Amino acid sequence: MSLAGLRIVLVEPAGPLNVGAIARVMKNFGLHNLILVNPQCDPLSPEALKMAVHAKEILESAVVVATLLEALHGCVRAIATTGRLSSWEIPLENPRTALPWLLEEPEKPAALIFGREDRGLSNEELNYAQRFVFIPTNQNYLSLNLATAVAICCYELSQCTQQPETQVLPQSELAPLDVVETYYQQLESLLLKIGYLYPHTATSRMEKFRQLYNRAGLQTGEVAMLRGILRQVEWALKNERDGENL
Repeated sequence: MSLAGLRIVLVEPAGPLNVGAIARVMKNFGLHNLILVNPQCDPLSPEALKMAVHAKEILESAVVVATLLEALHGCVRAIATTGRLSSWEIPLENPRTALPWLLEEPEKPAALIFGREDRGLSNEELNYAQRFVFIPTNQNYLSLNLATAVAICCYELSQCTQQPETQVLPQSELAPLDVVETYYQQLESLLLKIGYLYPHTATSRMEKFRQLYNRAGLQTGEVAMLRGILRQVEWALKNERDGENL
């Protein structure tokens, strides 16, 4: 297992001290790829650089993007962190058991996603991940500082790389997340067109499809097959309409 292709993704971080501290703990545990989605602070501010100490190069090489989907471009695996304990149907996993999954295809990019300091990730953003982790804390005080949460996860990831070598079975080639997202958009468009989805409920119904496919772990060839089916359905609908207009 290797940490080389793993991205730490921060969605709209607001605190430069947090961003600097995160760069420092990333270097502590051997991670180097920091992606900032629409940051609400200057990651190269004096406060951030001071907190980074000897990890300033991680801040300087951090990639800034506008959307989470851009941050996940090319990734085949993504785990999102969340503090939700209820009203979320997907099971929440412990970092120690879930995070090693990110490293099972070390030659391909993977992402660990963290939300905003004050409100975490939205439902729409959570939909981009395949698995979800919750860091268990004392019931009397559940809230974790963002940099602390990143530090805990980075530590757990670093421990994965120090485990004794074991025989690893060949892994299926998971489809890149941006490719799967294109399929979701195509599927939603078709389902709206045929009346299976309605505009006011499309988002919640599509979440069910996303959860279903995320559990399945779609491979690149499978996504191509599913998109081919959608194109064939579109063609059949168009031909049927054209025949009725004759």
